[in-house]
Amino acid sequence: MNLEARRRIEGLAVFVGFTACIPAANWMIGHVGRVCVLDGPCLIPVAPDLAAPSGVLVVGLALVLRDLVQRRLGRYWALAAIGLGAVLSAAFAPPALVLASIAAFLLSELTDLAVYTPLQQRGLILAVMASSVIGPVIDSIVFLAPAFGSLQFLLPQVLGKAWMVLLSIPAMSWLRQRDERIRMPVRMRWVCASASVSHAAAFPHRLLAEASTP
Repeated sequence: MNLEARRRIEGLAVFVGFTACIPAANWMIGHVGRVCVLDGPCLIPVAPDLAAPSGVLVVGLALVLRDLVQRRLGRYWALAAIGLGAVLSAAFAPPALVLASIAAFLLSELTDLAVYTPLQQRGLILAVMASSVIGPVIDSIVFLAPAFGSLQFLLPQVLGKAWMVLLSIPAMSWLRQRDERIRMPVRMRWVCASASVSHAAAFPHRLLAEASTP
């Protein structure tokens, strides 16, 4: 099998996986956790005396799969996966939760396009770091406020994302090194295709900013 055919097959596989992350996160929020709040989310501990909506468990997987979708198929496919995932979520999740999820995912994708990538390409590292601190807070607010009508879980939500993103960095680094080793074709649009795994290791704060899953 040549690399181009392999790229397409792997691309479709990770597209399906990334699409499934949105309904999976929404289902977990309503069904998986150490405790489930009445008319609210099911919660998991992320630190002593802090519990976040259980959908944060999907953040690391979603980030890895999104990176692969972008590299195998392009960013348009990542946006399509978000839309399809929202449609699938509507089958079993409350409308407010579905809308909040799609807003958070889209905010992450479009913010990465409009803000983080241009800043990083220009070498404005301090600006990237400042934006990366603010980004997870903003997209958590975008998710929590419409989904639950409260920002009660804002701190644990941001902290839970941070843990999941840190856990995902080794996987993303290994996958990008593998792509470079086998010279896998990259179809990342709007972003410099030569960006290498060094960014994943050197700028984990940018990965944190990209994580907007519930």
